[in-house]
Amino acid sequence: MPSIVALISGRGSNLAAILDYAKYTGAYKTAAVISNRPGAEGLKLAESQGVHTEVLDHTVFASRDEFDKALKQRIDAHAPDLVVLAGFMRVLTPAFVKAFEGRLVNIHPSLLPSFPGLKTHQQALEAGVRVHGATVHLVTAELDHGPILDQAVVRVREGDTAETLAARVLALEHQIYPRAIAALLHQTIRQTDGQVHGALAAPLAYDIE
Repeated sequence: MPSIVALISGRGSNLAAILDYAKYTGAYKTAAVISNRPGAEGLKLAESQGVHTEVLDHTVFASRDEFDKALKQRIDAHAPDLVVLAGFMRVLTPAFVKAFEGRLVNIHPSLLPSFPGLKTHQQALEAGVRVHGATVHLVTAELDHGPILDQAVVRVREGDTAETLAARVLALEHQIYPRAIAALLHQTIRQTDGQVHGALAAPLAYDIE
């Protein structure tokens, strides 16, 4: 069975969806959950499901390079097929990204390439877009610009705030992230020379009422 290592920093909202999908479909196993923050709530979530957890506190390292080298060693010990960023709040070094090229996956709360970076929901509201959403993508050295694996769409409603928009987007993140992971692991979709080929078994996720 293919396996993943998930990296987290916080509560593990997407992690919960990833673990549940694995539990009910058997599409992959989670070899480990690694957090850069000792108190991350997602660690308790993983432990409650019998998943191995580790903490690698980034604050004890002198540089980003040193932390990423140590993190790579931790991941390599589990030999995963994919490394999944599930709310991992660290900018990864180019060397780390290169080491896991084609095997490093992230989800971003916007319809990339629109609104990369932070505060995406506020960016969307200020731009006046009619639709917003989330994107699962492969990670490259350029932040939030890797090949797109899946997307989900929500309509921006009159009176929306960044918080209400974020809540609807998050609900769809929980749908598309696990299925994109499974599709990539089982080669329903695949990446070659920066291009994604194939199709997901499920249709586009949306909330446009």
